[in-house]
Amino acid sequence: MTQLPILPILLPLLGGALSLLVEHRRIGTVVQRSVAWTFMLATLLASVLLVMRAHDGNVLVYLLGDWPARIGIALMVDRLSALMVLATSLLGVACLLHACSGWDRRAPHFHALFQLQLMGLNGAFLTGDIFNLFVFFEVMLIASYGLLLSGGRGVRMSAGLHYVAFNIAASTLFLIALGMIYGVFGTLNMAELAERVAAVPDASLPLAKATIGLLLVVFCAKAALLPLYLWLPEAYTRAPAAVAALFAIMTKVGIYAVLRISSLLLGEDAGAMTGYGWDWMLPAAVGGLALATLGVLAASRLRVLVAYVVLVSATTLFIAFGLRSAGTIAAGLYYLVHSSFVAAALFLIADLVRRGRGDAGDALRAFVPAPGVRVMAGAMFMVGAISVAGLPPLSGFIGKTLLLQAVPEADLQWAWPALLGSSMLVIVGLTRAGTRIFWKPAPVQASPAGDGPRNARGRLRLPETIATMLLLSYGVAMAVVPGPVTAYTRATAEQLLAPATYIQQVRAALQQERLP
Repeated sequence: MTQLPILPILLPLLGGALSLLVEHRRIGTVVQRSVAWTFMLATLLASVLLVMRAHDGNVLVYLLGDWPARIGIALMVDRLSALMVLATSLLGVACLLHACSGWDRRAPHFHALFQLQLMGLNGAFLTGDIFNLFVFFEVMLIASYGLLLSGGRGVRMSAGLHYVAFNIAASTLFLIALGMIYGVFGTLNMAELAERVAAVPDASLPLAKATIGLLLVVFCAKAALLPLYLWLPEAYTRAPAAVAALFAIMTKVGIYAVLRISSLLLGEDAGAMTGYGWDWMLPAAVGGLALATLGVLAASRLRVLVAYVVLVSATTLFIAFGLRSAGTIAAGLYYLVHSSFVAAALFLIADLVRRGRGDAGDALRAFVPAPGVRVMAGAMFMVGAISVAGLPPLSGFIGKTLLLQAVPEADLQWAWPALLGSSMLVIVGLTRAGTRIFWKPAPVQASPAGDGPRNARGRLRLPETIATMLLLSYGVAMAVVPGPVTAYTRATAEQLLAPATYIQQVRAALQQERLP
């Protein structure tokens, strides 16, 4: 159990290496999938154990190679990081199941890249210093480049290259910000940074603000906050279904980083730096929510609509975390997990619709899918739409209700209209999409060749259906038994708002690790 914090990173790394080995030796698809599933389920088990260990509120610290935290890699596990790792693993199970319906045979090195993607995601959530956050960001992004571009051509290649160029530029700014932070504060460990930010002298305050501000800009770019969101809709729309579903958690990595930095470095004990950055991130979030909602209304294809739904959820989370109260952060964390699962399910549903409607693809026009696709995909779309729109009785309603109830009185005048107005317009957009795809009758045509495996007769594949239903069942479970989840997110929010306790536990653990 002392090695538990490293397992969600080590297992996918080994899984990716072994996947390359069996692929190189041209072993059959069954063996490749068996290797992938072995390490995927092992990672899921490690994630569950990690949540159980972090539930008591103690921070687990793990020093790789027993190097001191200042020069080695330090992993730190609290309630927030454990929650994010578990959400990633649950999402990964469904995405891998969907990919095993046939897509993994078309994409070169799919299983190796998939495992490395999980490694980068889990590492970003578990790392305890900003430099290794950059390293795991790059592992995650490099794997995503391969997953997005594998087996693609035409418009997907163009969207993928734009995605690569944007993220390379953001990573360059990230590296510059790291150098500035080390030059100003002399450390990149988050726990030590928290103490040094609070003690920064007045003469160094402008430079410190510029440095932290640049870091926040990088994270906001990764989270697709206005005006740095234009890369997301096209990239997520063109990605293969299983990849786009996994990408639903990638945007949350940037939001996680903003929440981690703002709560630890810019909390109530940060002195002159308290709350720094939220005076421009909150207006950007409200503006981004408005534009994302208009994107949902204006979408001409179902996958474009779902991409804008991801933006709606991201900006909603910025508002929840920007209000900086225990209630809004707890509600935001519940909404974060719910929205990741539902958005991923909608990407998979859009792929089912696209393959079942022949020439019409996923265009929002009257062209009903084949009967089998129409009934099953229509039912799943209804569940996903109700959930993502925030209608009762599913998890989206619980998350938005908790958020509205927790909004401080001073912010009611703008927060309620923004959140309720966006929800109403998203309902209109989803209703319009469902009506045009599943309601109006029209003839069915044969499916043309295109990206990803297709089925001209429009029949559902069992792994795809199970994967989609699994993602939807996560949200249903969160609605049927919300108590344990909300209690955990509430405790997580309280831990985030008490950074002094976090810092003390981390420093005490680091001192114990250095003892002979």
